[in-house]
Amino acid sequence: MSAFNALLSDTALVFGRYARQTLRSKFQILFGVLMPLLYLLFFGPLLTGLPLGVQGDSWQILVPGLLLQLALFGASFSGFAIIIEQQMGVVERMRATPVSRLALLLGRVLRDAALFVFQSVLLVLTALILGLRAPLGGVLIGFAFVGVLAAALSSLSYALAMKVAKPHEFGPVINAVTMPSMLLSGLMLPMALAPGWLNVLSHFTPFRYLVDAVRAGYVGDYASTAMLYGVLVAAAFGLLSVTVGTRVFRRAGA
Repeated sequence: MSAFNALLSDTALVFGRYARQTLRSKFQILFGVLMPLLYLLFFGPLLTGLPLGVQGDSWQILVPGLLLQLALFGASFSGFAIIIEQQMGVVERMRATPVSRLALLLGRVLRDAALFVFQSVLLVLTALILGLRAPLGGVLIGFAFVGVLAAALSSLSYALAMKVAKPHEFGPVINAVTMPSMLLSGLMLPMALAPGWLNVLSHFTPFRYLVDAVRAGYVGDYASTAMLYGVLVAAAFGLLSVTVGTRVFRRAGA
């Protein structure tokens, strides 16, 4: 129990450090949500009244996709911070401290999850002004999915950054993963509109199940198959990602 308490204490310490760092950077908080807001303002009205082939109106389809897009692109690039810290010697100094190596990862990951959930709240509040109507339970489920996805992708991003350690190597790898994931998951438009072969291919993308689950929540369909699959995939992906990130951090002695 003492080891577990020490882990919690160390994680809270690391989380507090990076949370304070984030709070001092208002641009990081606001500009991180800028791109989804632009999609919401300029792309959302184009979908109003269009037959999108799934349950729910255009806002109930678009907003869940934008929430997960926020986590996908934001959390995937979190590893850049580790690269900068390595170049500045911060990681080297942390290695000399008695803080748990797992806490060094979990503190960062929890900060990222909290940041993207907060940005999601801003996005949903804006969407409500524009015309979104969704049950409170569905909205909260959406925030939960954002938090899990952000934690999972941040863990993988930090793990990759520990391996490559150079920005010009890190960026292309992330882009090569995030762009196909966005296109195949149906973030912008439901995959029901896609040709059959593309719809089938999208089922091999885990983010597809998360998007479908959040959209189900936004129409109050909590007991659907889509929700079940989304929860299972999110839990498995989150557990796998944190496990991979933990192993990399421990081996690297970060």
